[in-house]
Amino acid sequence: MADLFEDHSAADKVARPLADRLRPKSLAEVSGQEHLTGEDGVLTRMIASGSLGSMIFWGPPGTGKTTVARLLAGATDLAFEQISAIFSGVADLKKVFEAARSRRMGGRQTLLFVDEIHRFNRAQQDSFLPVMEDGTIVLVGATTENPSFELNAALLSRARVLTFKSHDAASLNHLLERAEEEEGRDLPLDEAARETLVRMADGDGRSALTLAEEVWRAAREGETFDTEALIRVVQRRAPVYDKGQDGHYNLISALHKAVRGSDPDAALYYLCRMFDAGEDPLFLGRRLVRMASEDIGLADPQALVIANAAKDAYDYLGSPEGELALAQACVYLASAPKSNAVYTAFKQAMRVAKENGSLLPPKHILNAPTKLMKGEGYGEGYLYDHDQPDAFSGQDYFPEALGRQTFYDPPERGFERDIRKRLDFWARLRKERGR
Repeated sequence: MADLFEDHSAADKVARPLADRLRPKSLAEVSGQEHLTGEDGVLTRMIASGSLGSMIFWGPPGTGKTTVARLLAGATDLAFEQISAIFSGVADLKKVFEAARSRRMGGRQTLLFVDEIHRFNRAQQDSFLPVMEDGTIVLVGATTENPSFELNAALLSRARVLTFKSHDAASLNHLLERAEEEEGRDLPLDEAARETLVRMADGDGRSALTLAEEVWRAAREGETFDTEALIRVVQRRAPVYDKGQDGHYNLISALHKAVRGSDPDAALYYLCRMFDAGEDPLFLGRRLVRMASEDIGLADPQALVIANAAKDAYDYLGSPEGELALAQACVYLASAPKSNAVYTAFKQAMRVAKENGSLLPPKHILNAPTKLMKGEGYGEGYLYDHDQPDAFSGQDYFPEALGRQTFYDPPERGFERDIRKRLDFWARLRKERGR
């Protein structure tokens, strides 16, 4: 990693992409992530303490996750290793771990940067745990997906999640100014075209610098591009709205309300508006998955399956082929029976759980693996449901101090009509058996 901080020859400067030449050489030079790398940032404080813990960098592409990992290694004198979960398997991990163990025996720890860490399966993610625990590596994983959904709980419990933000217009303009200083010339764009280029970059610093290079290559001497010429030269359309501003939130809100309101035509219209605006389709896929849980739930259990399958289908096919899968899911969700009963029950249960987090479960439902625990009454009086009439014992499973609670109240709609019949049947049995 030493070449990250070296001066390069003029020939090398020409050969290297602009984004690589402008790669920050210290955390203070990182743009757009001041909450992490600024004077009072989390990572700045971590370096000052002289100790790094394992971390997960979560954020969109082009926000500096790889660069920051390299800088952390350099600032703490850790050996830097980088792998990608897309191209690596178990054999590659074993080699990296062995090399890290050898370095550790020599007195040097390794910072292992894993790009797209969410691509590793559960077993592969578990393989990091021993080398994290014994200090062989400091793991820094990078992901564009929500770690809560994509990473093992065991891995998350050993790593701190740090969120990287998309570049805003100010930080992208700062990058362009640095690019102009590096090149020794201004971008040949009028004011409106420059604003359009910033919007085209869509919060991605690497994309902004790549677009700037394209503009410099295309411009003839003395030529200045307006917005129309810029779009023609770079062959990329400016987003219809800024994803970080009101347009983004207004349209995703309209899409969600149309799905909730069972209007498939309006839902499809807003979905296509967002496709046309250049919205990240995987973001839309994630929102559809959320709608399936929040607004449909168990009224149609297939809704979540179809929404998740559509997200995975887009991830597999890409654009534009995968967009049809998201459209299919959108129409299905809007056409499905609606229920927020699970959503409401979850919120109520979460509130009660937070208020009563110290209560122990009743002893009769706890296992008694030792004689001592058996003597304390663990498992005493437990009724095995499969041995009871109708495979239902009717026992109270709540902590004794809390008593039985009711959170889930399924409506008489869709599949939840059948669930209500079951719950009513069990409630009647419980009453008959005096439980």
